[in-house]
Amino acid sequence: MALRWADFITPSTLQLAPLLDLLLEPLCHPGGARMDVQLGLQEVLVNAVRHGNGCDPCKCLRVRRILSPHWVIWQVQDEGPGVPSHARQPPLPASPDAVTGRGLYIIHHCFDDVRWSRRGNRLQVAVRRGRFNGRGSDSPDR
Repeated sequence: MALRWADFITPSTLQLAPLLDLLLEPLCHPGGARMDVQLGLQEVLVNAVRHGNGCDPCKCLRVRRILSPHWVIWQVQDEGPGVPSHARQPPLPASPDAVTGRGLYIIHHCFDDVRWSRRGNRLQVAVRRGRFNGRGSDSPDR
């Protein structure tokens, strides 16, 4: 399988279900692993809309989905100032009643690889294809 990618540009809105379905198309096997990725990718998109673009529908999200022989990769970029480097891997909030603070924690636990751009307004998340074909997470690296 050669490297393939698709680019998506969408207005910054929380109406994310159609985009999420498109982005998850390569993961055709239903089940727990796909549900984890769906949850994580939804968190990535919601954070980009809410925190990055401030729910401004005049701003856009740019998403690239990359399919490699061993990985499925999503790059999500917003038009915001970016997440500061010290805030990119927060712990789970101490209080179960906390209103915020779970999103980045969830993202880091749903993906095999999480990388930030230097500016912090583009997040790349990836899963090993082995999670979806029964080989487990020990498939070869990129």
